[in-house]
Amino acid sequence: MPLTSEPASLLRLLLSGAPASTLRRLLDTHGSAEAACRAGPRDWTSHGLNPDACRAIRTPAPEAIARAERWLDAGHHHLFGWRDDAYPPLLRRIASPPAMLFVAGDPGLLWRPSVAVVGSRAATAGGCANAALFARALARAGLCVTSGLAAGIDAAAHAAALDVAGPTVAVLGTGPDIAYPVRHRPLLDRLAMAGAVISEHAPGTGPLRQHFPSRNRILAGLSLGTLVVEAAEKSGALITARLAADMGREVFAIPGSIHNPMARGCHRLLREGAQLVESPVEVLDALAPLVVDLARALRGQLEPLPGDSPGPAPTPSEADSDYNRLWQAIGHDPTGMDELVMRTGLTAAALSSMLLALELDGRIASEHGRYARIGP
Repeated sequence: MPLTSEPASLLRLLLSGAPASTLRRLLDTHGSAEAACRAGPRDWTSHGLNPDACRAIRTPAPEAIARAERWLDAGHHHLFGWRDDAYPPLLRRIASPPAMLFVAGDPGLLWRPSVAVVGSRAATAGGCANAALFARALARAGLCVTSGLAAGIDAAAHAAALDVAGPTVAVLGTGPDIAYPVRHRPLLDRLAMAGAVISEHAPGTGPLRQHFPSRNRILAGLSLGTLVVEAAEKSGALITARLAADMGREVFAIPGSIHNPMARGCHRLLREGAQLVESPVEVLDALAPLVVDLARALRGQLEPLPGDSPGPAPTPSEADSDYNRLWQAIGHDPTGMDELVMRTGLTAAALSSMLLALELDGRIASEHGRYARIGP
């Protein structure tokens, strides 16, 4: 990968260690990572970078760059910057979005309506069973089950969604190539093959304590709502739920026994105004209007990037032409996103919105990130 390419420039910016807010400002000012890297130390300093970060951009650590480039060179691995068309639209709306995202698997899943299913690492057998029950039902209904690959509730939710060939995304507090806990490596590999794995941290980044609370904002930001299945009073799942509430997203909690310490976090959320749910149907009913609103927004490709002037809206004939191209590219045999991009010449972001609209209209079905026609 040439050091001056856009992905390589994104890596140089990320590996500088500068805060995400500073990197977003750089990208907004210059329009691309390549231009930001060419701007030079005086410009970087004016955006708030310290001397160490400036040196790291000019002379990036060769081992870190090489590891990230090897990861990106593998199939179905992506790096999206803040201004990339494929950047997840709901995540763009939060107060502190990541400056860039590493994605293994199907990036189109980041545009699907999602529910974060979270809870305790030390979950009870009943809690794991409830996580699996809800995740299966939500995934079968077409919602993407988003969680954090942690032990307990997270793992149960991911595995249940995969078992019914439903969409699921893991948000990591490590690099995208690091399984934490280590025993979840097979689950991580399944998710990368049949769902998606995302991280704001470079490949090779280990499990640092401070990364997990910040990971929770991405979990909440990708999702229309957050479901807390089982959690103690000081569980990290409560952080995700409160972040979701602060973002104006829905928060659901499953009640438990008053004798179960792992239910106290859920009961606290309920006292604070979370919606009590006892079945997946209640979550689906609450989110149905939001799913429709999201589909309408995606059809319009959402709002322009900050600082951009909105271009002219596509004419009906242009929109019809794109949909016709996509419809001709989809057959009755399941087809992946990469193949659809090649067949249509459209971006993954544009395809994601159109695929969601076609799926909501009942014209196509998706399974393991692959799409096929329903009927003639």
